[in-house]
Amino acid sequence: MKSFNVLFDSIGSVKRFVAAACQMPFDIDVIGGRYVIDAKSIMGIFSIDLSKPVRVEVHGTDEDFSAFKAQVETLVVE
Repeated sequence: MKSFNVLFDSIGSVKRFVAAACQMPFDIDVIGGRYVIDAKSIMGIFSIDLSKPVRVEVHGTDEDFSAFKAQVETLVVE
């Protein structure tokens, strides 16, 4: 499992993120505070505080991690 942080700046960015996650055959989690949300659940993501960066955990191979991170690169923050 590898992780990175993202910051959502609009509803559209959340929709694009979920669409990218849904295309992946492996599990992806979004961690906001003490909540762990399935990245493929748009309702789940909207239920956490998105005013701050959230952590994304990719449960796959290194290639899976790189492929997903490349799709959401515009949202990634360090």
